[in-house]
Amino acid sequence: MKRTLTLALLSILLVAAIIMKPDEAFRASLQGLTVWWNIVFPGLLPFLTLLELMTAFGVVHAFGTLLQPLMQKLFRLPGEAGVAVAFGWTGGFPCGAEATSALRKNGSLTAAQGNRLLALAHMPNPIFVIVVVGTGFLHRPELGIALLLVVWIAALAPALVLARAAKRERTEPLSPPPANLLRRAAAAMRDARKRDGRSFGKLLGDGVTAAVYKLMAVGGFMIFCAVLVRLLTPAIPDLVPAFALPGLIESHIGSYAAASASFSGGLPWKAAAAAAVLSWGGLSAMLQAGSAVIGTGLSMRLLALSRVLQSAIAFLLMLLAWKPIIRLTNGIAPAFSPFAGRDEPSIAASGAVRASELYTLWPYAPAVLLAFLSALLLLSAVSALAAKLRLH
Repeated sequence: MKRTLTLALLSILLVAAIIMKPDEAFRASLQGLTVWWNIVFPGLLPFLTLLELMTAFGVVHAFGTLLQPLMQKLFRLPGEAGVAVAFGWTGGFPCGAEATSALRKNGSLTAAQGNRLLALAHMPNPIFVIVVVGTGFLHRPELGIALLLVVWIAALAPALVLARAAKRERTEPLSPPPANLLRRAAAAMRDARKRDGRSFGKLLGDGVTAAVYKLMAVGGFMIFCAVLVRLLTPAIPDLVPAFALPGLIESHIGSYAAASASFSGGLPWKAAAAAAVLSWGGLSAMLQAGSAVIGTGLSMRLLALSRVLQSAIAFLLMLLAWKPIIRLTNGIAPAFSPFAGRDEPSIAASGAVRASELYTLWPYAPAVLLAFLSALLLLSAVSALAAKLRLH
């Protein structure tokens, strides 16, 4: 009851603020729409459609069988969880949450496994981190790669620790002999396809429809959060860093604010703040995950706690690894980048991202899909090798 009343009160206050400042709300909504169209839509549409097709044709189940030894050994999760991790790490928010939800609904995961997988798979889009944050906002492409690695490591470390503490739940024989992996994968794919039974035309239509519907919901969350940032910014005291509110609410706007903020420590602190914002994901990413996993019994509270922990680890890790990163990247010039030479971005008075500082990810969609397929094949090869070594 208290939660309902609180949400209702906040909704009334937000509507009142929009009525009082319609121009500000309109400009903020356009910013959110620009971020959604340039970055989120091209990054998510292929993955959400592909997830539907892969599940219906049994490809998820086939890769799940191939990845079973690796995922059980490292994370004590079923093999299908590897597909969700690959989706989340290559597609970005909320691909990992969507894949985790699908696995939870078809009974592949227990609630405890689903919560651990959700924390591991709910990650930012890698092309956004490298191209937009690294190359565009920080004007250092190599920093984009370093940021991505830091965010991934900050997610992996707690996942591995929690896996060691979790009780082993065997749903299949542990590490089947490698000679049987391909046969088991083919059988799992065939059985899943028979259970679904839809034609390719029906599947493609359903996949595109579901993907567009989910993208519209994601766009609504992002526009809402962009408006929230713009309306709340004037009420934030000067003592609070300029990137704190945008970073807390929306990761795309927040990473721009972090990269544009003034730190006495200079670029290392900008990169650390951006890593923390990207790891947290913002209220927008939490809402997207909540919408994806509704009805699955997964805990958003545990996800929020894992995001806070990952954000803190990423912040500290970036600062500690700054000197090694600079030594490794010394001599690498960003002049090859098509974005090099642009003016250094400066934070707007509202703390929100400007459309002129954004780069579209549409040209990179095929490369991301190729990276996803490559990641699955690499994980499958490593898993088969691990099973073979374990057998010997």
